[in-house]
Amino acid sequence: MNAISQASSKLEEALRERLLIVDGAMGTMIQGEGLEESDYRGERFKDHAGDLKGNNDLLTLTRPDVIAGIHRAYLDAGADIITTNTFNSTSIAQDDYKLGHIAAELNLAAARLAKGVVSDYPPHPGDPKFVAGVLGPTPRTASISPDVNDPGARNIDFERLSHDYADATRGLLDGGVDLLLIETIFDTLNAKAAIYAIETVFAEIGRRVPLMISVTFPDISGRILSGQNPTAFWHSVAHARPLVIGSNCGRRFAEVRPFLEELSQAGDCYFSAHLNAGLPNAFGDYDETPEVMAQEFREFAERGFLNIAGGCCGTTPAHISAIHDALEHCHPRPLPVHEPACRLSGLEPYSFGEDSLFVNVGERCNVTGSARFKKLILAGDYETALEVARVQVEDGAQIIDINMDEGMLDAEHAMVTFLNLIASEPEISRVPIMVDSSRWQVIEAGLRCIQGKAIVNSISLKAGEKEFLTQAELCQR
Repeated sequence: MNAISQASSKLEEALRERLLIVDGAMGTMIQGEGLEESDYRGERFKDHAGDLKGNNDLLTLTRPDVIAGIHRAYLDAGADIITTNTFNSTSIAQDDYKLGHIAAELNLAAARLAKGVVSDYPPHPGDPKFVAGVLGPTPRTASISPDVNDPGARNIDFERLSHDYADATRGLLDGGVDLLLIETIFDTLNAKAAIYAIETVFAEIGRRVPLMISVTFPDISGRILSGQNPTAFWHSVAHARPLVIGSNCGRRFAEVRPFLEELSQAGDCYFSAHLNAGLPNAFGDYDETPEVMAQEFREFAERGFLNIAGGCCGTTPAHISAIHDALEHCHPRPLPVHEPACRLSGLEPYSFGEDSLFVNVGERCNVTGSARFKKLILAGDYETALEVARVQVEDGAQIIDINMDEGMLDAEHAMVTFLNLIASEPEISRVPIMVDSSRWQVIEAGLRCIQGKAIVNSISLKAGEKEFLTQAELCQR
């Protein structure tokens, strides 16, 4: 058994036995250091064009002593898991500083730095420490248009996201992280691109580490920024078989507690919450005290919802120490057991099992089955075509089937265009999508546009078992 798989086993063993503590904010601590532009530049980047102050991930290379000191402070406060300083270490995010080309290096260096701190930390019998490799959300969203006048527009796509996440993942794994953490998820499609990338890298290297997935609720609507509610989000990412599902960042605990409870009950894996110390006040400070956060976490744990607790924006080692002490004698949440069912999602969840009756699939968004829909799509009148989908949902369709297989159409382009437009229509996108095509390229293009849990209709054995299994595995990813 290699070192990473040993660490994975120890992590799962620890989760079964007790509540674990994850560290707090990195940015808050960096701000407290009073660093200047020269600290971010160091010698290597002293002549780099443009400001670098605020690029906290770069400090892994230019001021590793600062980052290592923050890691140690959180370990001293009682953290069991420390997170790498890689929230913005994708080329997409680093491109804002014209440093996209060093993204892989940042991940490797941050992982090695964190692992080095843990290795040098005085060991405590039965109290192992772990490093989580952070994959942040990027500054772009694959499900939401950046242009209010063009709801189908996108400034990033699944392919670019998955490519960049794969590069980051390789760096983190090469650096020896014990688990991967996809965090601060505001768009489920971004998270699905990260999952796809991670699974691709696992297949390349022939080994796995546990996966932790953490979503953020930015307001009190109970939905993430891209529109999904907690259970719909779980259905969308459950295929990743994460060791831990949870929430971080967002609002103060009291404001998001109902959404955390729903997500904890929906998931069949361990549950985490590492939250903000409230929202910044008028002076940019955070008002939630360590004592208040610790009490809220203890009540949440005593009600049986929690396996991992910690902090995000505004939290400090004082917060983590207080949370650690408050949870020391609490019992971890037992893993839920759910009945088998087909669990799908749009913006909202939809499930059916062996006791369910008929499932209504709307078939009118199909160019081979609806002369009106075909005419609208061929004419490029997607706005009116959306009405066809909307009416079906209003009339009770629980799933919407979309098929663009028509000889006079670029089916792949039409599928992507229509799905991107649907994503901006919550009356339609609240239900799951059935991607319907006899062409694999169209199915694959469609799946790359959908943040929910979709149905594929269908893949075929006509070309042989090997191709069928390859396509099935890609659908699963």
